[in-house]
Amino acid sequence: MLRELGARETDLTLTKKILDLNWGLILLICIVASVGFMMLYSAANGDVNPWASRQMMRFAAGMVVMFVVALTDIRIWLRLAYPAYAIALLMLGAVEVMGVIGMGARRWVEIGPIQVQPSEVMKIALIMALARYFHGLDMVEVRRIPYLIPPLVLIAMPAALVLRQPDLGTTLLLIAGAGIVFFAAGVSLWKFGAVIGAAIPTAFFAYQFLHEYQKKRILIFLNPESDPLGAGYHIMQSKIALGSGGVFGKGFVQGTQSHLNYLPEMRTDFIFSMLAEEFGMVGGLVLFALYFLLIAYGFAIAIRARNQFGRLLSIGLIGIFFLYFFINIAMVMGLVPVVGVPLPLVSYGGTSMLTLLVSFGMIMSVYVHRDVYISQRKY
Repeated sequence: MLRELGARETDLTLTKKILDLNWGLILLICIVASVGFMMLYSAANGDVNPWASRQMMRFAAGMVVMFVVALTDIRIWLRLAYPAYAIALLMLGAVEVMGVIGMGARRWVEIGPIQVQPSEVMKIALIMALARYFHGLDMVEVRRIPYLIPPLVLIAMPAALVLRQPDLGTTLLLIAGAGIVFFAAGVSLWKFGAVIGAAIPTAFFAYQFLHEYQKKRILIFLNPESDPLGAGYHIMQSKIALGSGGVFGKGFVQGTQSHLNYLPEMRTDFIFSMLAEEFGMVGGLVLFALYFLLIAYGFAIAIRARNQFGRLLSIGLIGIFFLYFFINIAMVMGLVPVVGVPLPLVSYGGTSMLTLLVSFGMIMSVYVHRDVYISQRKY
């Protein structure tokens, strides 16, 4: 009888968690992902194969993982923060030894039949580790420089490994995402100013150590017309696609830049350019609105959480999502140099899709366990 009662209480607890999931957020995620399916269907000239069908299968599998992550107790994620970081760091180290080379860079490792990009895993693991570290500090400690050295080391190790791949864009994304957690934890603004002030002359000095293709990206960003058929081709064709869409676009599967193969990487990095050509400024603004709603949900969940770990985790992960969105849109518009940052939940790609859905699963775990109090020193 007691076993039956215990099982029933467990079932009720799980049922309550399922009912307490943020279904509005889940609906938004599905809508944004559906936009991606549509554009991948268009990229294949009106066919679900090969990209849309694979992306839908990945999304379905990712949603299952997202629900499992969301229903897991937030205190378990707190305990797993440092082990997850250690595993991600080992995977980044494995890239140096046994990494798979693709598009001129060594960024992937093979785990059985699949390829995994460890830098994507580190984006989550680093935020988890920083959230756990700052959870254990009070505001007086946060403002003292000695207490900031350990989290800076946590950032420096993966950043150095990712930079060696080489992947400058992801390195900057890791640093910027970590900076969001530092800010949310209460680190003084003057420290950010000091870091930025030191970074500017360092960037000029570091320029000479960049790879030739990285230097070329910066020069082409400043003047893409200098090499219209070479390094400047991508961004020039992207701008043509964006402008040719006008207000309402040319129509679904009617984009000329994409379907006449002028627009490169239209299923990944430049998928927004194809969307803007086919659906115009109106379509682009609708996608912007969906993204801003997702970001608003993430910040609202962070504000509502009672524990510091949940607040920092949610803010850090939704901050990474914002950086994905902002950098990709700015890149296709020519506002920043071209880097390999996908449009979140829309661009074709397995590792990035799974990473984003795991991130949203953790944000929803924060929401489900928003009233859970976690002592600063207990963990």
